[in-house]
Amino acid sequence: MHPGIVVVRSPGHQAADRGLPRLLAAYHLRTESEKGAAVESVDELPERYRSEVQHPSATFANDVALVAMNGDAAVGCLVVTASKNGASEIKRLWTDPEVRGRGVASKLIEAAFAHAQESGTNTVRLSVWEWRHDAIGLYVRLGFKAVDSWEEREQLLCMERSTAPDVPSRPAA
Repeated sequence: MHPGIVVVRSPGHQAADRGLPRLLAAYHLRTESEKGAAVESVDELPERYRSEVQHPSATFANDVALVAMNGDAAVGCLVVTASKNGASEIKRLWTDPEVRGRGVASKLIEAAFAHAQESGTNTVRLSVWEWRHDAIGLYVRLGFKAVDSWEEREQLLCMERSTAPDVPSRPAA
């Protein structure tokens, strides 16, 4: 765990604060490159993603944005959607490459679960590109399990985890 990292929670209508647009831009530019559709700038992103970067407060107005801060620098982000039918979704998890491997993503996910539990959400779900093996490994370590896809896009793995605290199992008698 990186001791200087603090996760800041903001209502979605304040999502442009604390460097979120820059983090979202890095996330989307990298994702498009991984999908084989590399673009040079935010202006070349598909409209759906360009809008997130340029107007995160409007795009995520009903959601919660989490930003990991290292001093004054925003080094990671995650969006937790508003609960729908007892489930929230984690979207746009991104950690700056310079701080990867230091627990930033885990800290963001822990904060997402804390928010979900406080909001009365039963389940947190997410989708991840099948080629993001490191991210999938992290999700599995944090208790996520693969489930039937709710996505129409190919190569997306859907996962979920209950927000209920782990109950220690009783030893066999």
